[in-house]
Formats: sequence, structure tokens, C-alpha cells
Amino acid sequence: MFKDFNKWNEKKKNIHQKNFVPFFHTREVWWCCLGLNVGFEQDGSGQEYYRPVLILKGMSRYTFVAIPLTSSLDQHKLRFPIGRVEGKEARGLLSQIRVLDAKRLVRKVGYLDQAIFDGIKKAVKDML
Repeated sequence: MFKDFNKWNEKKKNIHQKNFVPFFHTREVWWCCLGLNVGFEQDGSGQEYYRPVLILKGMSRYTFVAIPLTSSLDQHKLRFPIGRVEGKEARGLLSQIRVLDAKRLVRKVGYLDQAIFDGIKKAVKDML
């Protein structure tokens, strides 16, 4: 599959130069600019390389641990169902957990239900 890394690198430079860093909290779902990644790492989609993510834990004012989300309904032990995100059923891609910079955050969608979030935290701990 062809990936236009040059286009993504230009977008990434603009993200890096942003002065505004949004304030985020654990359990929030955000649209995030994940970009193009190597191999089977989860990419963003569309012209802007966006994908919704769940903020699992803040590491600092500027970084957080995120779980990318997918609307794919494929069953897998590392795809945790979280309910609907902007009208689509969503699953957390536990195998794609990563640390991200808050400059990548685009728009807050909302909060994940506490019981579902507790289930995700348990699934992550069980995975490790």
C-alpha cells in the first residue's frame, strides 16, 4: 500500500510548530492527528490523518497515553468495545497504545463512561 510520507511530514511540521496545546483529561475521547505510520501501526485517515483516541492517562501537561479507536467490528481480544463515538460503534485498539503529544489533539468528542473505562484499564493491565 502506498503512503505519501512527504505530505504527512509537511502536516507534522505544522503540528509541531503549534503554540496552542489543548487541555485534556483521562477518559476523554478526542479526534487526534495520528498521521502516517510504519507498517501495521495504526494510521490516521482522510486528508488530515485524523482518528479518534481515548486518553488512557496523562503523563504531563503535554503528553498522554492514548488508545486509538476503530469503527471496525472485527472481533479480537485486543479490540475492546467502548460503545458509540459520534454515531458509530467503536472499539479500542489495545495493541496500538502509544504516547502522544497534546499538539496532535484536534477536537474533544466527550467522555467515556466510567464503567467502560474501568474495563479498558483492566484489559490493558491483563495484556501486559
